[in-house]
Amino acid sequence: MCGDKIMIRINEIKLPLEATDEDILAAAAKALRCPKRKISSLEIAKKSLDSRKKDNLFFVYSVDVTVDADESDTLEKSKCKKAMLIEPFSYILPENKRKSTLRPIVAGFGPGGMWAALTLARAGLRPIVLERGRDIDRRTADVNRFWKEKVIDETSNVQFGEGGAGTFSDGKLTTGIKDKLCRKVFLDFVEFGAPEEILYSWRPHIGTDKLVQVVKNIREEIKALGGDVFFSCKLTNVIIANGVVHGVTYINEKGETVDLETDSLILAIGHSAKDTVEMLYNKGIDIMQKPFSVGARIEHPREMINRSQYGNFAGHPALGAADYKLACHPPHGRGAYTFCMCPGGTVVAAASENGGVVVNGMSNFARDEENSNSALLVGIEPEDFGSDHPLAGFKLQREIEEKAFRCGGSDFTAPAQLVGDFLQNVRSTQLGSVNPSCPTGVKMGDIREVLPKKVTDTMADAIVKMGQQLKGFDLPDAVLTAPETRSSSPVRIVRDEFYQALKVRGLYPCGEGAGYAGGIVSAAVDGIRCAHAVLSDEF
Repeated sequence: MCGDKIMIRINEIKLPLEATDEDILAAAAKALRCPKRKISSLEIAKKSLDSRKKDNLFFVYSVDVTVDADESDTLEKSKCKKAMLIEPFSYILPENKRKSTLRPIVAGFGPGGMWAALTLARAGLRPIVLERGRDIDRRTADVNRFWKEKVIDETSNVQFGEGGAGTFSDGKLTTGIKDKLCRKVFLDFVEFGAPEEILYSWRPHIGTDKLVQVVKNIREEIKALGGDVFFSCKLTNVIIANGVVHGVTYINEKGETVDLETDSLILAIGHSAKDTVEMLYNKGIDIMQKPFSVGARIEHPREMINRSQYGNFAGHPALGAADYKLACHPPHGRGAYTFCMCPGGTVVAAASENGGVVVNGMSNFARDEENSNSALLVGIEPEDFGSDHPLAGFKLQREIEEKAFRCGGSDFTAPAQLVGDFLQNVRSTQLGSVNPSCPTGVKMGDIREVLPKKVTDTMADAIVKMGQQLKGFDLPDAVLTAPETRSSSPVRIVRDEFYQALKVRGLYPCGEGAGYAGGIVSAAVDGIRCAHAVLSDEF
């Protein structure tokens, strides 16, 4: 939305899949009982799909309109119970109350770090960004080399580098948080090149292919505003004295050790920077265990999922590849759920270190690959970590990933099993009708050798129940590729109400790696919130 004029939001406009902009305008005019010519502007606020009845799919719209009259009078005369007055979204950058002349530093350039740096740059603070991985072009080349040659670069991979782990995913922008800053993040995405439809789509996503250019554009904006973005610069120490941040130490691309003075450090290190978290723990920073999830990727034919979700409407050009979101919560015991569903996407090898196998999912914008996949995850509680050590969750992650590496043949081939064999508790020896997409290949076997028993028992029960929710989910030839271990961080770096680490002024744990976000949008919002905290700290 633009401008400051009050608008009328009309909800629950139901139209067929073939509806045009003219049809939406006509429906809005009908709802307000006014001629179409009286509507001076119309903007889609939300577009969702009602697919409850497979023989009658339709879109449901919410639209925001202004009229050639007083909006309040128009709404009152219409007597439309599905309309209301709203104010356009607005965002005002907080006042900079800092007295310090030192430049703030942002460690990490995933969504949390990107939006933290962007916000600080727009406030005129000229932030310095330290990213341990490489820029997006070199990083993409490194990832493709890993997928082809199975030789990993531990500094530049699916987890580390410009854009963060979300760059090699679906670019999915769904989120469970209700923060008004979500709208700000979406508007920024569009400003920097994302498709405008993300502002209203019921399943907003950008796609890896388009996300690359968006990330570059954000970087260039930060630099144009006076910030610096340094790649291949790994944070190795936070200099703290008397409970206050005084600087950082990092190793640059040449292998040189550099000290840099600062009084404000936003730690947006991502969920895979185990070594950085260990460094913080050793310095006495308060860190606590956090639940996380473990499981596998489940891969089905895209067309089968389309038919299950859309019935005879499968293949309709207005729909694209179908998605799903399933959950199974037994009365006693653990729940299982699908996560980061990638319609028409691929399973990707997502390791960040030698000796471990990790998988994730990825889609390009078109979502037109042969298969669709999602993570099938089971919650892991701290009591399952095997220790009360704050970093015990990392140890459990590593153990699972190392088992997967060995089971796959110790060359980054991922262990896999057919769903039918998994449910019968027998090893898989060959593929069925589903061709797995993991670029480093799969080795058929028994994923129970990789994942904890409590996880596989819950997964087996969930697959059967989810097959009742979504026809074909329990397809015997569907492929389970393991392990999915990096859906979130197993630690939380404890912070106070001012977004600062306990007892350390000037240290701002941020995003997924600090345990305060669970996806691209929530991490970006947390980055903005941390930047606001920096601006409001009258150092």
